[in-house]
Amino acid sequence: MSVGRRSRHCAMREWQRSNPDQVQAAPAKQSCSSPKCIYIVIRYKCIVIRYNVFIEPIMKKSQISVDYESLSEVRYQLRRFLHFSEQAARDTGLEPQQHQLMLALKGLPAAKRPRVGELAERLQIKPHSTVELINRLAAAGYVRRHRGGEDRREVLLDLTPKGERILMQLSLHHRAELRKSGPALIVALKRAMTKTNNNGVAAIRVARTSRKKVEKDRTRA
Repeated sequence: MSVGRRSRHCAMREWQRSNPDQVQAAPAKQSCSSPKCIYIVIRYKCIVIRYNVFIEPIMKKSQISVDYESLSEVRYQLRRFLHFSEQAARDTGLEPQQHQLMLALKGLPAAKRPRVGELAERLQIKPHSTVELINRLAAAGYVRRHRGGEDRREVLLDLTPKGERILMQLSLHHRAELRKSGPALIVALKRAMTKTNNNGVAAIRVARTSRKKVEKDRTRA
């Protein structure tokens, strides 16, 4: 018997001694005493034991081995930047969501129309909440509404010169902060993504190995 097989048999015997109830619980229906029935029962028990000893622990480990530290670090770095952004907006007299709407409006892709629906999607908020933000910004002189060229019913949005100045000031501050805190955020993201990919690949490999072994043992039985 090879060393690897001997170690597996030792592990199986150890598991049998520590889990007698599960060993005895293997198919209680089999009351047949013929050699074939006995062989099937033994093979079934071997499959159950092999799964419990070798495969199930690996599957559990691959499923729960989430790198909470790396995920927490990503959230921490994001929270640090968001805290800076929120405070910078408030220092200029804006609410954070107002600044976000102004940035979304200015940075809207060329193929997108500067409408309420588009901005609501960019901010991931409801359209009526977007309208409320626009009303407050328009009242403060940061945003203005105008009619569309072809469809006069269409209401488009634009920044006023006052809004442009404030947004430029905030954007320069944000760029400077990103140069300072961005590298730590990139490291945290790479670490979290690497851990996630590795765990996913390991889980897939273990699942494939488990399925092949079980199918092979069933074929033999």
